[in-house]
Amino acid sequence: MLRFGTAGLRGPLQDGPDGMNVTTVSRATAGIVEWLRGRCLGGGAVIVGRDARHGSAEFATATAEIFAAASFPVTLLPRPLPTPVVAYAVRALGAVAGVQITASHNPAGDNGYKVYLDGGSQLLAPADTEIERCIDAVTEPVDRTPVAPADDEIVDSYLTRVAALPSTIGGPGARSALRIALTPLHGVGGDLAVRALAAAGFTDVHVVEEQFEPDPDFPTVAFPNPEEPGATDLLLALAARVGADVALALDPDADRCAVGIPLPDNSWRMLRGDETGVLLGDCVLRTAPQDALVATTIVSSRLLSKLAQARGARYAETLTGFKWLARAGDGLVYAYEEAIGHCVDPATVRDKDGISAAVLTADLVARLKSAGRTLTDVLDDYAVEFGLHTTDQVSLRLDSAAAAADMVARLRSDPPSRIAGEPVEYTDQLQVRGRMRTDALIFAGPTTRLVVRPSGTEPKLKCYLEVTTPVADPAALPAARAAAGERLSELRKFCLEL
Repeated sequence: MLRFGTAGLRGPLQDGPDGMNVTTVSRATAGIVEWLRGRCLGGGAVIVGRDARHGSAEFATATAEIFAAASFPVTLLPRPLPTPVVAYAVRALGAVAGVQITASHNPAGDNGYKVYLDGGSQLLAPADTEIERCIDAVTEPVDRTPVAPADDEIVDSYLTRVAALPSTIGGPGARSALRIALTPLHGVGGDLAVRALAAAGFTDVHVVEEQFEPDPDFPTVAFPNPEEPGATDLLLALAARVGADVALALDPDADRCAVGIPLPDNSWRMLRGDETGVLLGDCVLRTAPQDALVATTIVSSRLLSKLAQARGARYAETLTGFKWLARAGDGLVYAYEEAIGHCVDPATVRDKDGISAAVLTADLVARLKSAGRTLTDVLDDYAVEFGLHTTDQVSLRLDSAAAAADMVARLRSDPPSRIAGEPVEYTDQLQVRGRMRTDALIFAGPTTRLVVRPSGTEPKLKCYLEVTTPVADPAALPAARAAAGERLSELRKFCLEL
């Protein structure tokens, strides 16, 4: 049976209790109805949205109709839309809950059921187990009442807020002179991203036509995830062909954004999530109040912590996932996770949002271009100021989630004292005090850091690598990058031999 976790449900489209189907979705919705009633939230407003995957329309309709039959006023979004619109709508409309039917960047054969609670944040334990008990108690067929889709009012409100971000967070820049290449990877973010960029002043946008319209089969990519090798090949080819200033890739439900940049030799590369994370964090902090808070997770680069201190801001570190990041503390102005998730406007969307991240990235590139500079120049500045922080990730795909947990358990039982020739201190995140615990191991040395954990959504063992190299001046950068590359190769070899 599919289990209800802090991200709701996610699994293969198939019949039976171990698959995503109308029966599974109906039981989940009926369970949430009872859970909300048990907290005196019965009759509160509910938002229901969906992506364009197989089954999403049917699942969203069933969800909305079950809430309506239980006397919850329901706003059923009018068409397939990005996940951040649901998070925004829950907060903007004061809803007690929101449901987005999506499997995000999972393969085409999957779908999912993502839940937001009051305030527009993802649910936390123990709500997941409490809801699961309510779901288990559903044994009878549930009533349904027809629900008419809403109009575009809340969608337009979201677009207005996103389009205003450059003027409230960014600053003056020649936006009309910026050329952008964009792909939504067959997902639901393309139209809204183009509209948001245009409303913010970015009208020279070129899209990957083969990937622009929503297509639940994702025909041009093996995995519909901008982080996967090859997923952004068409985007970078387009960017080079049209002479773009920046390339933007959304994942299928548009809650994540990856950024591609041109290099001096006219080739292109995708930034790592940590690189985009510190660039956007610095962008937000330059107009944020003193003592504002920025946050990232235990598996992300340490660079944001150093930048925050230099900018007079507070810094918080959480467990992985935006259910934690959105609750990092008072005064939160920005949060990111290395898996290309960025929350640039937590006052209105308390989750990762690829559309707003794309708009703010475009604004940053435009302002730098007007000053004769690039994102690469800024990253070089950080390297000289804070040391070169070079990150990588090794993902070992396994037969099952249990196999990944077993590998972590074996490493926990006999932790190494040296990794890649460097002594390391070992922290078991299941044993730490004063913070939430998770099944992760952290090994930290003078210049290296390695985090090992099982994936929470896939049968993978994930290893997060970081090497810090001091840089005396810009002339020393090539040598520092070469040294960092060698150290990362040694760390990758260690991970592959686990």
